Amino acid sequence: MISDETLSAEGMRPSGRGRVLLIACGALAREILALKAANGWDHLDLTCLPANLHLWPEKITAAVEDAVRKHRDRYDDVFVVYADCGTGGQLFEKCKDLGVEMVEGPHCYSFFEGNEAFAAKVEDEFTAFYLTDFLVRQFDAFVWKPMGLDRYPELRNSYFAHYDRLIYQAQTDDPALDEKAREAAERLGLRYERRFTGYGDLETTLARV
Repeated sequence: MISDETLSAEGMRPSGRGRVLLIACGALAREILALKAANGWDHLDLTCLPANLHLWPEKITAAVEDAVRKHRDRYDDVFVVYADCGTGGQLFEKCKDLGVEMVEGPHCYSFFEGNEAFAAKVEDEFTAFYLTDFLVRQFDAFVWKPMGLDRYPELRNSYFAHYDRLIYQAQTDDPALDEKAREAAERLGLRYERRFTGYGDLETTLARV
């Protein structure tokens, strides 16, 4: 697992012009590093905020603001790799105030699918529960335990009473992750569906940065 600490921008010494710092959710670290390597985006540096901020979305805006103010003087530009992520538009307004751009979309499920494609399906998939590669890997830490299902498994029927399927949005073709996602669906009592999305709008957005 990639830790937030290994992705810190602290101590970096950007050289040359056109250096851009990506301030990202830790849940996107693996995907961003893969895109950097595949595309030779050596002008992009990455620092990640803890992925578990998503358990307290009201803290995301302040954490992003602190990171922007901490690092922006050392870079030609800063780009925020978060969608709205439950901040109710506050993150967008703060980024606008700070003069930095961010990823478009309501959440990572949308931009991995592609925002337009996700919006076209949202009414038909209102009863779907989504997992990404990261959430499959960290299912216990980010879903099972925070919901208290490790201690009170009977809550599953209440939490997921109105869900009918689990959709695994796969960023990569990994049979081991596919099996883990299938097991997660079984644990939640949901029908399983796998959908390969790749990196979606995350890739096209970073290509423009």
